[in-house]
Amino acid sequence: MKNLAFPITVVGLTVLAFFVPSLFVGLKGYITPLLMLIMLGMGLTLEFEDFYKVIKKKKALVAGVCLQFIIMPFLAFILAKILGFSNELTIGMMLVGAAAGGTSSNVITYLAKGDVALSVSMTFASTLLSIGLMPFLTWIYIGEKIDVPAMDMFISLVKIILIPIGLGVVINRFFSKFVSKISAVLPVISMGGIVFIVAIVVALNHKNIQTVGAWIFVAVILHNICGYLLGYIAAKALKFDEKTARTIGIEVGMQNSGLSVALAIKYFTPLSALPGAIFSVWHNISGSLLASYWSSKKV
Repeated sequence: MKNLAFPITVVGLTVLAFFVPSLFVGLKGYITPLLMLIMLGMGLTLEFEDFYKVIKKKKALVAGVCLQFIIMPFLAFILAKILGFSNELTIGMMLVGAAAGGTSSNVITYLAKGDVALSVSMTFASTLLSIGLMPFLTWIYIGEKIDVPAMDMFISLVKIILIPIGLGVVINRFFSKFVSKISAVLPVISMGGIVFIVAIVVALNHKNIQTVGAWIFVAVILHNICGYLLGYIAAKALKFDEKTARTIGIEVGMQNSGLSVALAIKYFTPLSALPGAIFSVWHNISGSLLASYWSSKKV
């Protein structure tokens, strides 16, 4: 039950935002600051030495990150096309698919008896790469039909991701004693930020949710589950051990959907943020269930 506390909280606040949207609509301007706060918290958990971990696990790291940026954008695009989504929903799906690894994937990996060091390295590496790959992949897949502000997105990603994470690493370096005192609170702050981002987007889309139909939920669920499955199968095919395969499967399937929400709200429409909001709710539920299953299995 403890492992499910986070997804239960997400679902609870999501339901509240749907039925009483007035509580959250006015908080729209806080989405980007909340995401920056989450990224700062992630930076505070990292040290300069973590960069060396990336080098030590380079084979699994490179394979995992490549699988993430190949599988998830492709799945997002194919699902949107098969289900006949509008341009706005297609943009939302692509922003989720081209995003970095999810900020809660490290916790899920730990619970699933995966390789936490590899998980952190993959999340960190994919986050840095997403600064360039996210706008590029979005443009590659849908740029011909939709004006994607790639350069503006790139600049925003630097501000939202790179600067807060970099600041966090520097603070951790020079004020490690202070950081160690607040380290237990950091995951709670990050999870709280994710919960409120999801609630705000759901409130902004409470009318759209009633009109877009169940297919958007089907698309998001399939996107996430296929990400887990294909990531795990591909890792096994590449001869990685069970612990590494679990980690890669989780990292591929869990996306930084909060980032896709922030970019959708800033550059597109609230409807474009809907896939990211639903993904934020769903992947924390599915991740917790997957972790519960794997935690009972031998590595």
